[in-house]
Amino acid sequence: MHDHGPGPSHPPYPAGLLLVGRRVVVVGGGRVARRRIRTLLEAGARVHVVAPDVLDEIRDHVRHGRVSLAERGYVAGDLDGAWYAMAATDDPSVNEAVVAEAEGARMFCVRADDALRGTAWTPASGHHGAITVAVMANRDPETAAATRDTLMRALEDGAGG
Repeated sequence: MHDHGPGPSHPPYPAGLLLVGRRVVVVGGGRVARRRIRTLLEAGARVHVVAPDVLDEIRDHVRHGRVSLAERGYVAGDLDGAWYAMAATDDPSVNEAVVAEAEGARMFCVRADDALRGTAWTPASGHHGAITVAVMANRDPETAAATRDTLMRALEDGAGG
């Protein structure tokens, strides 16, 4: 696993992932997973969830065929065929194993419980027409969300497009 976190001399490289039709694995079925799954579905990803328990909203996505589900704990090999992964459980050892498998496969992976131990971050984002705003604030989600909200208000007020 990498030991070099972002900082002033090495900020994260922003990129827009084109996930339409691509397999994305989310390990975890709680609140964080629920939020990420919504955004992944909006992006057109083929979302596969691995979790022994999932929230009702995630179960609804499964029932309606929008998400596939392995209703069990994570096991090595669960990331096979994925383009992107998210470790969103409340168990640090499971999240670590997910990131390790992803890194071994040279796949980017968000780690919800410890951002510096993942290989990607999820920005606070919003959409206004064809414009996507994505804000990262060095692992400060409140600042990122507040900045996104300010930018979204400016766009809605006609200041930027």
